[in-house]
Amino acid sequence: MRSVRARAALGATVVVALALIGAGIAVLLVLRANLTGQAGLQAEVVAREVAGQLALDVPYDRLEMRDEEDHPVQVVDEDGRVVAVSKDLEAISGTGTDRVSPVPSAAPGRGSGSDDGDDGDDDLADDDGAAPARGEVDPGEPDFTNGTATVDGESADYRFASVRATTSRGVTLTVHAGAPLAAEQEAVGTVRGAMLIGLPVLLLVVAGVTWLVTRRALRPVEGIRREMAAITASEDLSRRVPEPASRDEIARLARTTNETLTALEASVDRQRRFVADASHELRSPIASLRTQLEVGAAHPELLDVPGAVADTVRLQALAADLLLLARLDAGERPGRSTLDLGALVREEVSQRVGDRIPVTVSVPDSGDFEVTGSRGQLARVIGNLLDNAERHARDTVTVSVRAAERGDVLVEVTDDGAGVPADERERIFERFVRLDDARTRDDGGAGLGLAIARDVAVRHGGGLTADGAPEGGARFTLRLPAAG
Repeated sequence: MRSVRARAALGATVVVALALIGAGIAVLLVLRANLTGQAGLQAEVVAREVAGQLALDVPYDRLEMRDEEDHPVQVVDEDGRVVAVSKDLEAISGTGTDRVSPVPSAAPGRGSGSDDGDDGDDDLADDDGAAPARGEVDPGEPDFTNGTATVDGESADYRFASVRATTSRGVTLTVHAGAPLAAEQEAVGTVRGAMLIGLPVLLLVVAGVTWLVTRRALRPVEGIRREMAAITASEDLSRRVPEPASRDEIARLARTTNETLTALEASVDRQRRFVADASHELRSPIASLRTQLEVGAAHPELLDVPGAVADTVRLQALAADLLLLARLDAGERPGRSTLDLGALVREEVSQRVGDRIPVTVSVPDSGDFEVTGSRGQLARVIGNLLDNAERHARDTVTVSVRAAERGDVLVEVTDDGAGVPADERERIFERFVRLDDARTRDDGGAGLGLAIARDVAVRHGGGLTADGAPEGGARFTLRLPAAG
């Protein structure tokens, strides 16, 4: 099944079906046990009544048995011979013997079965006039069995209770009395029939309700899918999927999808601007270099070799910046080597012999400034910050290294130039952004140095910020986590 609605409806139906079947079986078992127990109790009452009469030595042919049609009774002696049965009992099973015809046996009381013609009351007295000895009924739990009996031509199922009684002469008799199971069978059958009819109907209702509820719940998902398909077909990343008013998982999915589309749109726009700005930046040195080479080819004496070299160097630096940005955008991870940031700053400053303004370095000798990362990329960050300070400083450029309170290492580059306006201190880290529009491209950079510096700092787990310097110029602060 490819439909979520179908799978949900089927799953809910199966779960409900299993639960109902289990509950139905339990109900039937409990109902049957209760009704069978009630029938067994009725049979035990009848059996104990007959056993009580036998314990009093009542003759077999004078036993009083109530409701003989509903409670068949069979009495057997120790040898398994049937000595008494209830009226109209034609067949029986489940009591140990299927005989229903009494056979001659010793009478339970003296005088029973004699030919003197005395009545039962006289037989109950001894020769000396004293009362006869009494027998007893087994007080223990009776034995219960299920069987059938035919009474007056009608067969039915019964619950039999077996009770033992001992006469005054020591004769042990077993009374089997039955109670009909028709009520139990009828009740169980009625409940079973109701379940067999109601279960399919209930399952159909569950399946239908689950289908409708799932369809309603997944309707926003279908709207999101259609909108995403339209966005894919039109390539219009400015469109957004509809967000339902609910606060459930689907609403969060829609919001997350729109956030992803927003980030994707910004990424594509940034990429387009990057390509356009890169093409524009590359066009200027290439055009200048081509013009100089064409003039040199036509008039060798007019060839400006230093200018051509400068344009080539500038073109090479711009290509290197673009390549580094491409690697950073591709997710290239920095190295994991440990290096001393103070030593790296001293090394970078020592190599800047042609700077317009000498750089003042302030690095404590006793400090621990070890960080983890790429030596080449961090050197590039420090170089870009110094280049930016050299372009804007009037008289002084200072770089210092110190440890922060949270265990970070800070590198601060300050100048005494015009500074950066407060509302522009974040925009200067965007690519191809230059605040001095009057500055020629030959004098300034392409606007990539600070963007590269911040990207490298962020990928090293740190950051780069700009604010005002105490001397009135700009101060750039590079923060990197200390090693370990």
